Amino acid sequence: MEHEVKTEQPLLGKDGRIIEEGWARRPLWRYDRKAIKGGSLVIKEWEYWAIVNQSQGYALTATISDLGYAGLMALSYIDLKRRQVAQSDAIALLPRGTIGLGPDSRAESQVSWANKKIRLAFFNRGNSTRLMVACPSLVLPDGTVGLDFDLTLKRSKDAESLVIATSWEQQRKAFYYNEKANCYSATGTVRRGMESEELLLGEAWGVLDWGRGRWTYQNTWYWASLSTIVENNTVGLNLGYGFSDRSPASENAIAYNHTIHKIGEVTFDYDRSDLMKRWRITDREGRLNLIFEPWVDRSTLTNMLIIKSVQHQLFGAYSGTLTLDDGSLITLDNAVGFAEEVYNRW
Repeated sequence: MEHEVKTEQPLLGKDGRIIEEGWARRPLWRYDRKAIKGGSLVIKEWEYWAIVNQSQGYALTATISDLGYAGLMALSYIDLKRRQVAQSDAIALLPRGTIGLGPDSRAESQVSWANKKIRLAFFNRGNSTRLMVACPSLVLPDGTVGLDFDLTLKRSKDAESLVIATSWEQQRKAFYYNEKANCYSATGTVRRGMESEELLLGEAWGVLDWGRGRWTYQNTWYWASLSTIVENNTVGLNLGYGFSDRSPASENAIAYNHTIHKIGEVTFDYDRSDLMKRWRITDREGRLNLIFEPWVDRSTLTNMLIIKSVQHQLFGAYSGTLTLDDGSLITLDNAVGFAEEVYNRW
């Protein structure tokens, strides 16, 4: 049975296990890298942002991660009209905590990384984050060369997010501490080549995937997300499974006007041999009835012998219904979001 945690506390005990597993509406657990058992090579820390501008037909992503064995940095531009992707990534060998990802998603912090190809910097100020990301040599789907975006992602201070702390049944010292926060309003500048675009408030919406943990060596997970506006209300959706023991907490919820409406177990029904076919997403309680139409696959493959990652993040449109805690029905009609299937061995 899922358990909602309501009090602030350390994440890990002296034995390296989570003290109280469950889910929360804000980050209540205090993460301490030094409390993790097993050495620096097994620690995973990451911050991922996705911003969707449905009206202008594109999405942006940016990632800074420290996975012990390697750091994976990436940015991408998803052209939703042409249904093509341009992306660039880089690997830092054996970072082991030196990249500088902080212990608290709500505290003021900054992290940056750069090489000759890409530059990424995230400046967190609690309820807002500034992203400064650039790849001057990136060739976009329309042939334009160069991508640079300087965006501020912001939510109200009392906005809820979905936070979970869970472990693996076969190894309780392996854990997954994660926050998914939907419906950040995005403002700022996107530059493609020599052209510059100013994002207007309410035009684009972002989601944060903030995670810390010690994982088991081999995992597959499924994640779906969207952030949109329905009848002047913000609607966020976060769904996922397949990763760690989810009996204390799933990461399934609707975020309606920044309030979490918790959902139980979900199922992604799709053709694993052809991910571009239509997906159906439902839950056991009958609160989700969604069709996802993939438009483009942002796929990556990393294979470094002991480290392997196969990622398929499909951007497309969601249609169907969501049911809130009070029984209210929300209808989605071609709301742009993404769904992914990811296999990792690291």
